[in-house]
Amino acid sequence: MEEDRVFSSSEEELPYEADRSVTAESQKYLLFLSGGLLFGAGAEYVVEIITNHQITTLPLVPSYVRGIINLRGQIIPIVDIRLLLGQEPADENCIIILNIDDTLVGVLVDTVQRMLDVPTNTLLPAPNHDQQKLVSGMCSLGEGQTMLVFDCHQLLTQS
Repeated sequence: MEEDRVFSSSEEELPYEADRSVTAESQKYLLFLSGGLLFGAGAEYVVEIITNHQITTLPLVPSYVRGIINLRGQIIPIVDIRLLLGQEPADENCIIILNIDDTLVGVLVDTVQRMLDVPTNTLLPAPNHDQQKLVSGMCSLGEGQTMLVFDCHQLLTQS
């Protein structure tokens, strides 16, 4: 039997969320690395994180769609962020299951780092670039780290 469950938003909150005074002036992001870039996906989209799950490949789908998985009876498409960024796929990775407008989508990423509260006044708009379709903003996390805000809704409109 495979061990595939790492985090679920319905489970006990993560330890660094001890401060329950989170207000509208901050937003939670799940930080993940993919292709050497640090992304943050809005916590409201994150359903769970899984590892060691068999992906079934499909014919006649865009190259960035790695296939589908069967997760407790639900068929979920898996999108490889590295391929969307024009990079080579990685051997080691995990899947973040996102719920975007009641559509479940799995996002294949290199690693998941942590959940983080980001003050909304530190978020800046993303540079207007064709390559930045999946990025809606950015912010500095200190220590030379820049988080790119992952635009989950754009994931569903890729062609």
